[in-house]
Amino acid sequence: MANTPKFASKIGMIAATVGSAVGLGNVWRFPAEVQANGGAVFLFIYVICIFLLGIPVMTAEFALGRGGESDATGAFRNVTPGRKGWWLTGLLAILSSYLILSFYMVVSGWTFEYLIQSITGDLYSSVDVNEGSLSQRMGEYIAGTYRPIVMTVVMILANLYVLLRGVQAGIEKMSNIMMPLLFILLIVFCCVSLSLDKASEGLAFFLNPDFSAVTPRTFINALGQSFFSLSLAMGILVTYASYFPSDAKLTRTAVTVSLLDLMVAFFMGIIIFPGVMTFGLQDSDLAGSALVFVTLPEIFAQMSGTRIWSSLFFLLLTVAAFTSTISLAEVSVAFMQKRVGLSRAKAVMTVVLPLLVLSPICSLPVGPWSGFKIAGLTIFDFLDTVTTNFMLPIGGILLCIYMGWVAPRSFFSKQLTNDGELKSRALGLIHFIVKWIAPVLIAVVLAGQLM
Repeated sequence: MANTPKFASKIGMIAATVGSAVGLGNVWRFPAEVQANGGAVFLFIYVICIFLLGIPVMTAEFALGRGGESDATGAFRNVTPGRKGWWLTGLLAILSSYLILSFYMVVSGWTFEYLIQSITGDLYSSVDVNEGSLSQRMGEYIAGTYRPIVMTVVMILANLYVLLRGVQAGIEKMSNIMMPLLFILLIVFCCVSLSLDKASEGLAFFLNPDFSAVTPRTFINALGQSFFSLSLAMGILVTYASYFPSDAKLTRTAVTVSLLDLMVAFFMGIIIFPGVMTFGLQDSDLAGSALVFVTLPEIFAQMSGTRIWSSLFFLLLTVAAFTSTISLAEVSVAFMQKRVGLSRAKAVMTVVLPLLVLSPICSLPVGPWSGFKIAGLTIFDFLDTVTTNFMLPIGGILLCIYMGWVAPRSFFSKQLTNDGELKSRALGLIHFIVKWIAPVLIAVVLAGQLM
């Protein structure tokens, strides 16, 4: 455990941890969830889920990671060496994160392609917004023969470079640059969006809840999004917490990371929905990835300075994608170092190089695999569904049971108070939520996915 690397500064620690949580889950996935689940009422329930469950479970993961001071499986072994089998919970998290990584690399490739096409102006050449040419262009690009694969490979190689540089020189340094850039771009776009003609209508959809639109599915999706956007039960927070210095205040760090994560989601709503209302796209059938890759380009196409705003936005999205994939990959890298005994370089190569095959396969339909389906879903959609709807909730339940019932209460207390040096008034409440409330509610979400 003495060989575990540490973040060099508390600012770097926060930046890296925020980068691990803030990513495609907020910038790409959150607006689509808001649109599909009633607007402001989804945001309202989502915020409750962040405070009621997200922060306590994140704190528990931090405690497990720093106290276990190992990878996502080794932490369980170190905290309770006499309890066999719980390390499989960490193994589930590692598998989940790697499967998510394999298709997130595809989305990161899309973002980089759109950044390049925005800079060159090719994205908007011969575009007729009223005839849906941007939607057609996205479909043609995703189903293309080689461009999606090329851009995915470029992002994989960029991840390889950062990961090879290690925790401080790679992950921490990258986060110290990327996170301020991401927030600056978000603020710029919020200012632009609020200046649009029908910004007030967009804000009303996003901020004024209509509780008559609430359904059981709204609660299920909001809780699922809170776990996904905070990177809970993926092994990321346990791994990153093992790099925390001993004097880090875990509860405060969890609150800070969660609030910044929530801020990014909030900013994205402010950016997207005023534009949707201003340009009459609220009745569009576009949702999911299309909300970012089609709807926003349609908005930019109707604004002055199209290439500038489009380039800046897809730079933002590329930054979010990059921080997401780096943190997901680090989970498996740490496992290979700690459990398999590989050097940093060999561990990174073992984790990243297979993605050169796995991620292009996830980008299909392309070529001879174009008709391949699993349970009626493309490989991309199948992995997204299995990990998000099943593997992460199961991992979350097991994690909460372990930290609430198996790990010694004294261990939890020791981590949250830094061996008694701090007072933690929230200790009892956090432990109660992790022990009793969180596993029950996550089980409800899992049951809802099965219905």
